[in-house]
Amino acid sequence: MFTLSNGVTVTFNDPRRFGVMDLFGAGLASHRSLAALGPEPLAASFDAVEISRALAGKRSVLKVALLDQRVIAGLGNIYASEALHLAGLSPLRRSSTIATAAGRPTPRAVRLAAAIKTVLRRAIARKESPYGAGRFRVYEREGEPCPTPGCRGTIRRISQAGRSTFYCPVCQR
Repeated sequence: MFTLSNGVTVTFNDPRRFGVMDLFGAGLASHRSLAALGPEPLAASFDAVEISRALAGKRSVLKVALLDQRVIAGLGNIYASEALHLAGLSPLRRSSTIATAAGRPTPRAVRLAAAIKTVLRRAIARKESPYGAGRFRVYEREGEPCPTPGCRGTIRRISQAGRSTFYCPVCQR
């Protein structure tokens, strides 16, 4: 816990031990931990062009690539699954398939960029909702019916890069 000079308390709570805290003065943009980060997904400049450039030619599966902080900064496991579902893209799809050979966006990239922004904005808007209280479309909903209207699929759970991925094999292609 850090108490600032204006009386505000900042608490660093990291029960899963994924986080890192670093203090430094000037030069934020050139800090070694931040210099390699991918684009900020809620920035106005984040779009299908940016995500296509980052994924063009990548051989890894899409969900694993999205967890790479050099591709998109701050996108974690839960929201990667949620964005892929909203975009109708399989987490097993090869990353390079959302861009043309020249690295230009396909309609899949347009859907994915929009879905990432949507799920992150929704998460921020409902910050007061308790974990698991209907917050997620697919995350931790293994065995439940897919929430996509007209889809008769059932949510599945698989493991990718040591993380749980939840998706609908029917509507996510």
